[in-house]
Amino acid sequence: MYDLLIKNGKVVTPDQVYEAEVAIQNGKIAGILAVGTKVEAKKVIDAKGKYIFPGAIDTHAHLNDPGYEWREDYEHGTAAAAVGGYTTIIDMPLQNDPAMTNGKAFDAKINKVDPNAYVDYCFWGGLIPDNFDDLEELNEKGCVAFKSFIGPVSPDYSSLSYGQAYEAMERIAKFDGRAGFHCEDFSTIKWQEERMKKAGRLDWQGFLDSRPVIAEMLATVDIIEIAKATGCKAHICHVSSPDVAQKIKEAQQEGYDITAETCSHYLSMTDQDVLKNGPLFKCAPPLRSQEEVDRLWKYVEDGTISGIASDHSPCSYDEKYNEILGNKIENVFDVWGGISGIQSGFQVAFHEGCVKRGICPAVLANAMAKQPAQAFGIYGKKGDIKPGFDADLVIVDPDKEWEITEDSLYYVNKISAFVGMKGKGLPVYTIIRGQVIAEGGKLVGTKGFGNFVKKGEK
Repeated sequence: MYDLLIKNGKVVTPDQVYEAEVAIQNGKIAGILAVGTKVEAKKVIDAKGKYIFPGAIDTHAHLNDPGYEWREDYEHGTAAAAVGGYTTIIDMPLQNDPAMTNGKAFDAKINKVDPNAYVDYCFWGGLIPDNFDDLEELNEKGCVAFKSFIGPVSPDYSSLSYGQAYEAMERIAKFDGRAGFHCEDFSTIKWQEERMKKAGRLDWQGFLDSRPVIAEMLATVDIIEIAKATGCKAHICHVSSPDVAQKIKEAQQEGYDITAETCSHYLSMTDQDVLKNGPLFKCAPPLRSQEEVDRLWKYVEDGTISGIASDHSPCSYDEKYNEILGNKIENVFDVWGGISGIQSGFQVAFHEGCVKRGICPAVLANAMAKQPAQAFGIYGKKGDIKPGFDADLVIVDPDKEWEITEDSLYYVNKISAFVGMKGKGLPVYTIIRGQVIAEGGKLVGTKGFGNFVKKGEK
């Protein structure tokens, strides 16, 4: 007798969509059965008319725990992920106090967050100028990759120069790790910001012009070249531009292990939203034009993109509109940059991709499950619907209409640029290791059920 049987649904794998039944035993996928196979199960879910996706993996989330819990914490952030269909999140080491840049901080963080996690989670290790000697220890503790900035960053963290990135990537390559980068060229952005301020261009167009695509392009191309020179695997975070994605694609075609992610907001929102609505839509890199949004989807379809992440970067209402850590917001450059989206990302990607653009659901299974799991060393445990894999599944009702409201959000701060968005296609069950964690848009799981997942773990 199986623990759980999901029957009558359409199974979505990275390769195809087909009718089948999914049998689950001891937290693992035990079998993919023909429709109508006579088996017994303790619990049965009838998924007629619905898709059964592999659980989505959020490759880029800032849950701010420990240290900045007034912005977000593990209890609320992972609850939101569960309701939204992300079954595994990869948490960033910054906006933590302390930033997770050594083994001691790793141990303190995992002890703090593990009792509060609803979904499974991985850690990005920190990568800053003064922790190169700590990287191997963080890798041994299970960090799936190492995060750095080639561009301005919040005060709790530090950016790398290209020379520092070269040394770091030499070291990371020795233990077959992956270095991830926020790619926006530091000098370009700083110079552009000063130009805008001197010209009195303190409006939202001034902000957009201060972070042009060329800043993202310069940093990405340079990191790719350093990756080639050092033999280090690299990951380009939150790609906003299809022209940047093309450079990544070319490196992949040359045989280099360069992976990349984009975010649900870069696939659904535009620069016009920033101009019209301001603070809630400020992020870095900034939102681009509608034409660029449409072209970026092509790189999701062709497999260049290994992740549709949230880059969940929460803050309080005051940090968007009044003050940050006691510093009054005087103009657009002072506003907290970041969009809260960990609960909304999957449904938005489904609506924008499968509903609006007619993309096969298998594309999302590839971009949001298989490829992220492969990129970060957890495929075989996560990322697909195959016997022996963790039974992480998201059942989606493709006909379910939705509107994102503040009241529906599980965040500490119920604000988001996604509030007010409408669409079709909604996760109605989120299942992690065979357990129903969310159902009908509501959290039903147990706090602390989420497990830490190490790179290479089966």
